[in-house]
Amino acid sequence: MSWHAATVALLSKALAAKQVSSRELTSYFLERIAQGKRWNAFLDVNPALSLAQADLADNILASGLGGPLTGIPVAHKDVFVTRGWHSTAGSKMLKDYQSPFDAAVVARLGLPDEENPTAAGMVCLGKTNMDEFAMGSSNENSAYGAVLNPWNPACVAGGSSGGSAAAVAAGLAPIATGTDTGGSIRQPAALCGLTGIKPSYGRVSRYGMIAYASSLDQAGPIGKSAEDCAWLLSAMSFHDGRDSTSLADSGEDYSRYLYQGWSESQIKNAAKPLSGLRIGLPAEFFAAGLAPEVAQAVEAGAQQLAALGATLCSVTLPKTKLSIPVYYVLAPAEASSNLSRFDGVRFGHRTAQYSDLQEMYKKSRSEGFGTEVKRRILIGSYVLSHGYYDAYYLQAQKIRRIIAADFQTAFEQCDVILGPVAPDVAWPLGAKTQDPLQMYLADIYTLSTNLAGLPAMSVPCGFNQNNLPIGMQLIGNYFSEARLLQIAHQYQQASDWHLRQPSEVA
Repeated sequence: MSWHAATVALLSKALAAKQVSSRELTSYFLERIAQGKRWNAFLDVNPALSLAQADLADNILASGLGGPLTGIPVAHKDVFVTRGWHSTAGSKMLKDYQSPFDAAVVARLGLPDEENPTAAGMVCLGKTNMDEFAMGSSNENSAYGAVLNPWNPACVAGGSSGGSAAAVAAGLAPIATGTDTGGSIRQPAALCGLTGIKPSYGRVSRYGMIAYASSLDQAGPIGKSAEDCAWLLSAMSFHDGRDSTSLADSGEDYSRYLYQGWSESQIKNAAKPLSGLRIGLPAEFFAAGLAPEVAQAVEAGAQQLAALGATLCSVTLPKTKLSIPVYYVLAPAEASSNLSRFDGVRFGHRTAQYSDLQEMYKKSRSEGFGTEVKRRILIGSYVLSHGYYDAYYLQAQKIRRIIAADFQTAFEQCDVILGPVAPDVAWPLGAKTQDPLQMYLADIYTLSTNLAGLPAMSVPCGFNQNNLPIGMQLIGNYFSEARLLQIAHQYQQASDWHLRQPSEVA
């Protein structure tokens, strides 16, 4: 059986029907990981521990307990600290670091215990590659090498969650976790032909997630379908008192609308399940800079949603272009603060030779951090310095509020906003590494939702002439994840883009 082609929903049914055991599934995917090292998607695996977890999951299933995710393997982005596996955040600074505790996301998805009696019961396959400290859009900033795109190994997989996206696209894992600070779930999902969702800020606990920019970071799933993402997000979301930004009512069943119509009166109308839905198309998302093939695929996706009953309308997000300068002031500022803890004193890399404390700090950080991380730390320290705080950081915070207000104005005219995820498809490895500004521009359509704290997701909607995937982005108002997933699910019932696999994935 080709289990790597199955969705989480199908795997859950197979486990419930005893067509396969969790141990058999886990062994199957561990073997594929060993055979698929060329993608460089995984940084660490621990087969013995994974199989031990699978045996425990099988015991739970045999006792008649467990839930829909019990026994299903999952891969975790290396930004989540995980007991039994190394947690490096893709950096030499944390090489060989092993955490004494699990991140909240890892614990909630893992096997039940006294601290997490309602955990989902999933089996950890290992830790996936990522841009160092989640800083990047191509996964070329990893200290452990770039991740290759399963659709074309000469192209990037996207970042910073490129390892998670490549692992699912290559059939090395049925589903994976990621984090999104400026598009790092949606963009690699789009470039690898997958579905990924970034929930509203505060929906998922950041406890145990190695921080990049604390006011922007948010965890979410990357999978084959909206249905799979809804199941995983439901398990990941809960109120966590250890995270001061965790929402009090964050626990929710995000699959509750999947099989319904947009409105109660339309539930019985199978031909038009999205009747009553208003979809806004921002002019700024379809302006110069968008590749024609991407524009055509996204517009075709919009027309497919219209055929399902939705109404298309024009909206405007006038401050879209400002999202890049605002993000690259605020995110580096927060990063410079968050990464100050990595100084070689308590944990992380410490230089071998030094004469005094100051030299130890300098050499440890110089050796442990990569080029992009150093660049963002320097930018962040600069904009927070005396004499520049008001001119840069404070102004960026003010514009951030204006960007959020633009979205609220648009949502007075529509229920969701639709556009591209990225300006183009996956680009060749090395094509943008010498020009950071070109790399930053790849996030033009995703940054603003993080600045506003809104939920957004990527949905496969086509391919270019070179058979590289294209993703369309759905953006909702605060706490509308279930509705976004519903729209994506209905779209995927009427299309097959999400079912296609790379030719190299047997």
